Amino acid sequence: MNRHRTALSVLLSAGALVAGVLTAATPSVAADAPASFRQQHTSGFWTAERMRSATPLDVTAAPGTGRTAVATAAAPTRIAPTAAASPTAFPQAGGAWTGGGAVVKTSGRVFFTMGDRTASCSGDSVTSANGSTVITAGHCVKYQGAWHTNWVFVPAYNNGSAPYGQWSATKTFATDQWAASEDMNMDVGLAVVAPLNGQTLSQAVGAQGILFNGGYNKKMYSFGFPAAAPYDGTKLVYCSGNSGKDFLLTRDHSLACNMTGGSSGGPWFQDFNEATGLGTQVSVNSFGYTFLPNRMYGPYFGNEAKAAYDKAQTS
Repeated sequence: MNRHRTALSVLLSAGALVAGVLTAATPSVAADAPASFRQQHTSGFWTAERMRSATPLDVTAAPGTGRTAVATAAAPTRIAPTAAASPTAFPQAGGAWTGGGAVVKTSGRVFFTMGDRTASCSGDSVTSANGSTVITAGHCVKYQGAWHTNWVFVPAYNNGSAPYGQWSATKTFATDQWAASEDMNMDVGLAVVAPLNGQTLSQAVGAQGILFNGGYNKKMYSFGFPAAAPYDGTKLVYCSGNSGKDFLLTRDHSLACNMTGGSSGGPWFQDFNEATGLGTQVSVNSFGYTFLPNRMYGPYFGNEAKAAYDKAQTS
């Protein structure tokens, strides 16, 4: 196992938490951009059956090791959303989202190959200069030293179908800190996807706003496509509640949430409007502690995340 990830395990199947079974590989990195990767694709690779059977990828942390805490004090930077009967309750520890609105289209499943395995995470379309940017977790683009390939984003995924198409990444990005050492505080990844049918991603499905250096202890909504039991990856699931701050290994946000493997990379929103499905993204699903069930942690979007976002949105 990569020496930087001794605190992490990979969720490989429903109910099974197996540490260290993924073989580290040498990353293929562009010489001028060590925190990015030019994607490789096999045409027609992601069939409905392959998407349904993809392994849900998630990480969990155990006590004993941690990452260096990173200062987050800075002025807020906000990017407004691109717009494209609430049945919900607050707080919510995990349930299918039936409220409709923009989040149904901007959220989706992420699929990729990791060595000889197919795997899945979640992601979200965010407002960007290129109109083609997806944000997810860092381990959903690169893990144990290797960049994932055959990376696609499927907005509004529905049990093997892709109602708005499969959006292939041309390049994937991570924070410099995740790319260098897989720092748990900086588990943020992005992808720039190619246009499809003459449209950019944001033209086709809309895009959420994003906020950097927005502070802690907010009313929060988290979304994702958990695919490990008791979930099966077919539904958009959400959690909501008053968030806190991790007091153990990281400076992440913390939220009561029972989402499982496959939800990694799904968006966290503050200022979320249940009626419109629009919010301001401030984090992504990242990890859970093995000894603290039903709680999700998400990285603080500080200057480091903004630097990665700026590289992606101008790519």
